[in-house]
Amino acid sequence: MKSGDCWNRIGVRGDGSCPELERHVHCHNCAVYSAGAQSLLDRPISSTDLVESTRHFARPKDADEPGTQTVLIFRVASEWLALPMSVLAEIVGVRAVHSLPHKRGGAVLGVTNVRGELLVCVSLTTLLGLTEESAAGNDQQRTSHKRLLVIRRQDVRAVCPADDVDGIHRVHPWELTDLPLTIGKAAARHSSAVIMWRDHTVGLLDEKLLFTSLQRSLS
Repeated sequence: MKSGDCWNRIGVRGDGSCPELERHVHCHNCAVYSAGAQSLLDRPISSTDLVESTRHFARPKDADEPGTQTVLIFRVASEWLALPMSVLAEIVGVRAVHSLPHKRGGAVLGVTNVRGELLVCVSLTTLLGLTEESAAGNDQQRTSHKRLLVIRRQDVRAVCPADDVDGIHRVHPWELTDLPLTIGKAAARHSSAVIMWRDHTVGLLDEKLLFTSLQRSLS
């Protein structure tokens, strides 16, 4: 299928409506995207291109502001959350989750196969204590493909379903807001700060608190 710059229109940079995303998860894994990249690299290079490229690569690299971090912004139920990239191993498509007889009714949903490895699948809705009202808010959110987030810290690895994945963002210190002292949402107790993003309040998850609760649910 020849779709031009479909990744900017219906892919991960567009409205996410491309049916191939269900199979490829990200445009980078699609043959159409690869063909577009190949044609770009194989195009004739003009003298103007050479001048612009030389100017671009000769510029001094901008130093990151201290405290800048890279996060993945995603949604669970009606809650928008941000996960530090330091604990994100990969994002995969939804696959079968097999329940465990001795782990029912808690955060552990079961186990699932990721690249030949059986990983525990954990519900962030339950782990973070999201309310039924938050879960019901799912229907009011924009439709997108669900994903599984493979997270890891030290020797602990697990998979967490996400109802929507927006993408990777760089967050500067001045974009972070302290958690209000009166905040009552359970998810906030696992967060270290708040990010205002596209009219959403996004909780920046504290990886230490998140994995402490995760290990507790696995014991």
